[in-house]
Amino acid sequence: MKINQFAFKPTNHTTVLNELIRINFIENTDLKTYSVNQLLQHLLNKCWPTTSTQSSLDYKLNNILADTQLSVLEWLQKDEPLTNEIFYRIALQLLHFLPNVDFDVINPLMSVKKLNLTTITSSTFDKNILLDAWYRLLNTHNKHGQTFIDDLASQGYYQKIANLPKPLFFNGKSQAVFNTTTLLREVVYIETDYDTDKDGLADLIKAEIIRPLESNDQQVPILYTSSPYNQGTNDFEGERLTHNVDVELTHKAATTDNYRDIHHVSNLKVAQKRVPVGTTFNATESFTRERNYTLNDYFLARGFAVVYSAGIGSSESEGLQTTGDEYEVAAATAVVEWLHGDRPAFVDHTTNIRIEAFWSNGKIAMTGRSYLGTLATAVATTGVAGLETIVSEAAISSWYDYYRSNGLVVAPGGFPGEDADVLAEETFSRRKNLADFNRIKSLYETYLTTMNYDQDRNTGNYNQFWDARNYLKNVKNIKADILMVHGLNDWNVKPEQVNNLYHALNKNNINNKLILHQGQHIYINAMRSIDFTDMLNLWFSYKLYNLANDADKILPNVIIQDNVTPETWHSLNDWDIQTKTTKLFLNQHKLTKVSAATKNLVSFNDHLEPTIFAQYTKNISKWENDLKLKTSPLITNRLHFLTENLTHPITINGRTKLHLKIASSHNVGLISVQLVDYGMAYRLNEKPTFLGVPIESGVHWRSDALNEFTLNSHLTPFKLITKGHINLQNRSNAWHVDSLAANQFVDLDFYLQPTYFKIPVGHQLGLIIYATDFGMTIRGNQDITYTLAEADSYLELKI
Repeated sequence: MKINQFAFKPTNHTTVLNELIRINFIENTDLKTYSVNQLLQHLLNKCWPTTSTQSSLDYKLNNILADTQLSVLEWLQKDEPLTNEIFYRIALQLLHFLPNVDFDVINPLMSVKKLNLTTITSSTFDKNILLDAWYRLLNTHNKHGQTFIDDLASQGYYQKIANLPKPLFFNGKSQAVFNTTTLLREVVYIETDYDTDKDGLADLIKAEIIRPLESNDQQVPILYTSSPYNQGTNDFEGERLTHNVDVELTHKAATTDNYRDIHHVSNLKVAQKRVPVGTTFNATESFTRERNYTLNDYFLARGFAVVYSAGIGSSESEGLQTTGDEYEVAAATAVVEWLHGDRPAFVDHTTNIRIEAFWSNGKIAMTGRSYLGTLATAVATTGVAGLETIVSEAAISSWYDYYRSNGLVVAPGGFPGEDADVLAEETFSRRKNLADFNRIKSLYETYLTTMNYDQDRNTGNYNQFWDARNYLKNVKNIKADILMVHGLNDWNVKPEQVNNLYHALNKNNINNKLILHQGQHIYINAMRSIDFTDMLNLWFSYKLYNLANDADKILPNVIIQDNVTPETWHSLNDWDIQTKTTKLFLNQHKLTKVSAATKNLVSFNDHLEPTIFAQYTKNISKWENDLKLKTSPLITNRLHFLTENLTHPITINGRTKLHLKIASSHNVGLISVQLVDYGMAYRLNEKPTFLGVPIESGVHWRSDALNEFTLNSHLTPFKLITKGHINLQNRSNAWHVDSLAANQFVDLDFYLQPTYFKIPVGHQLGLIIYATDFGMTIRGNQDITYTLAEADSYLELKI
């Protein structure tokens, strides 16, 4: 087990004293009247908030081991000097680490080092050293994924203290001092600028608000999650609309298009607005339980309000679902504008009574994963006032790269046949309200037909439809600070999405932080090995409460999880930079540093016998496995190149470039590529393991399930590193169609998905070149032979 903490704020002794006094662990008089051991007992007595008598506290102390033989209570009675060995033996027990399982009772300092916990180095303690060590202990993560002070808070520590300030900050982070049993739940309807459902008035969108009762008397900041899933989904209708992917790749006529020809030009017209008949501060609608995000739950106990909105086209909102275009972005932005005081909202759909967000301090952060993080990114590119920061997790920065790739229709991993229109249908929850839906059914069906045409599954080219959903174009408008989180094994929203945004932000000098983990399409706020929630507490306290806590300096620019050593996270200055490039040439089924001496041609065919083809369409994981086998049933359907066993480890850091000289036996063609790590190993699981322990967000409040990336329980022979796809007719770019004739050799340059991946000594790096990707591309099962000129083909790695 290893704990990685990035959010601890280094603190001088004077500040330590002031903060310990502020949270009632000590009083000034304690330092004068207590000996070192008396002070230790005083501090320990605060560690059981559910205990109210000294006899019960003594019982607790008698269950904690101080030296190797005596309990704390027994040891205190002997009045021996306090050493760091005794202090940290006690500390490990307070942090719920198990003796002789998680730590060595005889040598606790060795265990502290192994667990990656920081210590005070002094061999003996005076009162000042004890208080510094105690302060650090309160901010140390325990075995159950939370700091010691958060653990105490969830047991009611702060409830026992009268007249605590709200908000209360400790080590630069907001504390759980707000009452979650009296949270207010309100519904408002925010007016947008546009009338997407053509009813003559600007669309209203429903927003659900959860805020502390204390916000009636003091303004608080807001965490806002824009989630099209929030009001339910139409899974059956989405499945019905899903496209058939067992279709052939077709030839595209060459074009002379440049970007100006397909550039989307906004032509939005502001709709008629409602005329308010009065103003109120009291909502007339409430709700019982939201589709919550556990990170938001955590901050509700710490003095933040939370807002959820599903946006246009969702149940009890107006408008059509437009899947990421400027109408949907404008609707999501409208919520920020209302919270900032710049836009009207109403208590319901009909009375035209305005309601003000009087409880808002005007500082907003957007949170969420996938589509939720996507809309956070999109709203940030509008430069809207009040949006101080976003935390975009597994977010899309360009919808083209989600449903297409280099001129190909490419599905997000696990969802063959999904497209923008399918997602619109799935999230168009107005359908659930039958009378409401009937009023717009004809308009909606016409719109969906138009969307199907505009997204252009026939060519897979980048066009105006996709340009309208490309947020990278507007990065220069961003005024908020950006914190991005992404999985390097996320084949739903692929890593290029965050990579492209990261580089665009840096190019425009926009402040940002990046966290890359080795998981799939997941949240990481409940991981044991990293203090993600603490980092966001430091960040939000800085950005939304204006606390001078040095969050921007303390948090690393880039944090990347190691793929070999469990529970290890690296802090870096940058990612995917030109550090060192290595070329590996394709040569006689090998990857070598020397190019092929002869003009050797190698070929593979994309056609499979129909029963085998049908088997793979039903079992994509079997196809994935068979493709990578060194002795594979797909041996004639792919090309396979391997390095020798590595004599030293290498780390791929960023994008890998592939250059191929290749020909298709037809006037169409697609190329798919995988990089694979070969070698028997216990590899890190891409899905975290649930550890069966709840992480409490506050006293008598909601919890999250602790989890961690663990090693696979059995040896595996290989692991996908990264992959990529391209249409041979989009060699120049995604909107320009190049000519292609049968058996014409063409030069192909393209990048694979960026990654951070260590390949250990003794392993081999493998390159697989094939055509149909059963999990992502269309599957025409065409009898096409691809021929590769080895001498003119190479792999370029960033090491």
